[in-house]
Amino acid sequence: MKFFAGNYDCIVIGGGHAGCEAALASARMGHKTAVFATSLDNIALLACNPSIGGTSKGHLVREVDALGGQMGLNIDESFIQIRMLNTGKGPAVHSLRGQADKNQYHLLMKRTLETQPNLDVIQGEIIEILEKNSRISGVVTSLGDVFTCRAVVVATGVYLKSRIIIGEHSIDSGPSGFYPANGLSKNLKDLGFKLLRFKTGTPARIDGASIDFEKMVPQPGDDEIIPFSFLNDTLERDQVPCWLTHTTEKTHDIIRENLHRAPMYSGDIDGIGARYCPSVEDKVVRFADKTSHQIFIEPEGRHTKEMYPQGLSTSMPIDVQREMYRSVPGLENVQIMRPAYAIEYDCIDARDLNLSLESRNIRGLFLAGQINGSSGYEEAAGQGIMAGINAARYINGKSPVVLDRSQGYIGVLIDDLVTKGTNEPYRMMTSRAEYRLLLRQDNADMRLTEIGREVGLVDDKRYDWFMKKRERVKKEIERLKNFSISPNPKVLEYLRGKGTSVIKRGISLYELLKRPEITLEDIEALGGRGDNLLRQDREQVEVSIKYEGYIEKQLRQADQFKRIETKRIPPDLDYDNIDTMRLEARQKLNSVKPESIGQASRISGVSPADISVLMVYLVKMKKGGERDGSRTGKA
Repeated sequence: MKFFAGNYDCIVIGGGHAGCEAALASARMGHKTAVFATSLDNIALLACNPSIGGTSKGHLVREVDALGGQMGLNIDESFIQIRMLNTGKGPAVHSLRGQADKNQYHLLMKRTLETQPNLDVIQGEIIEILEKNSRISGVVTSLGDVFTCRAVVVATGVYLKSRIIIGEHSIDSGPSGFYPANGLSKNLKDLGFKLLRFKTGTPARIDGASIDFEKMVPQPGDDEIIPFSFLNDTLERDQVPCWLTHTTEKTHDIIRENLHRAPMYSGDIDGIGARYCPSVEDKVVRFADKTSHQIFIEPEGRHTKEMYPQGLSTSMPIDVQREMYRSVPGLENVQIMRPAYAIEYDCIDARDLNLSLESRNIRGLFLAGQINGSSGYEEAAGQGIMAGINAARYINGKSPVVLDRSQGYIGVLIDDLVTKGTNEPYRMMTSRAEYRLLLRQDNADMRLTEIGREVGLVDDKRYDWFMKKRERVKKEIERLKNFSISPNPKVLEYLRGKGTSVIKRGISLYELLKRPEITLEDIEALGGRGDNLLRQDREQVEVSIKYEGYIEKQLRQADQFKRIETKRIPPDLDYDNIDTMRLEARQKLNSVKPESIGQASRISGVSPADISVLMVYLVKMKKGGERDGSRTGKA
């Protein structure tokens, strides 16, 4: 029996990382919002790795923060260790990673949701999404409560018909013993979505008191703590070490001897796993020539003995897990507190969505996070904030905000999912972004804060901070351009000491900083520091100057990209009418319904020749419309 229970502007289904960002965005943009979670104890759960950020993922966190999201602020408050990755490479791939206090992170996000005006936090399972005339009208819970609304964001994570597999044992369950969401999959299928079945996995949690850390290599945090949020310039905190060990030949032998009991090889797992985050048994099979693999032992918090052995993800039976783990140096007497497992779950083919993350078939229905075939907390948060923004704008009758591939990693992520789809859990990587030097983590605020301000997520405090930073950076760059040094003995001696060629005439500090041997610290030793510069200001100044030529080249490339990206395609265009185009291309284009020439060019199976034919057709179509006075849309 169904009962009317209330009305909201926007309802968010799921309290994971996508759902939290979506709900906060909608509420902060002034809409009465509710977020439903199957349990209030799994809000922002770090179900797998107890960390935020990492290679390319740190970029996503910074972008969410720049737009006015919450993830960066919460990890800054709850981290127990911070490390900047890839510092031996260029700034385009520098990525921040924070080891989190798992429980504290959850509690911080739960408190953030609970104290957010316009937002109600409700425990309940949504089993049906209601629509009328292809527009969202409400949702129904498993208890029969009916809530009406104008927009829905589906952010169910890995809970849809989820199944936990440990060896020969399986159970319908969500992560960490939480209830699965079994009712919504059929409803999504009835609404026209194609469902896929994906799989991820997680290692066992082990007792830190049973680990011999003397046999491992300590992995301390960075001496200088660099925060995730642009609102925090520096932070001081005692950090907790992680530890490095390796699998052994014995580990690999145990795995090989028991492959017949591994669900992923015995056929007990139907879901497709993540290629870039394989289980340890998959690594042993795929990389048979390797005699060992790295294992990082990571604490799950300051007030627990539970440790996360990154690199030992498995779905092997529990007896094999014990034997396998105890073959690793330092884990000879380890006690497993929670067994490792694989988890299968339903998700959709994201090609059923527009770039705004709205359904192609039902207005006001948005989907974000692992439901779209991605993996990772950061990928979920990036989609979540965009879905929340666009749900709010839909309610207001405004056009959606779509980040393109030259604006952010979030734009790359969403475009990849919606345009190309994915046949495995998608994860973000720096190599997926064509404009990596423009999309650095250090300049995410410069790229996206204005957008966050325009949509109403960046408040006065954050915007004032951003404007002052931008002005300080601009002022310092101008100072360095106008500050020249001459080849006096002190300067020449300093330059020789740095291993760079001496100068024979006066040179600006700006030009000197472009040399690879010279850092901003050297420049400041020679010409002083600008007024009131913060750490993040100095980082922005140095990268902008040192890589100026490369940045300008990518800006030109991005400008060319935008020229084809802004050539819009009428949404109702029937590609079967373009008889000069190859049949495969017509089929692919009719399936995806790209929004622009740029998006069309990235569809697998559509060649440059097909794009040329399409552009000619659109020009003829436009000219024909101009002659007969009809409006066919912009080409």
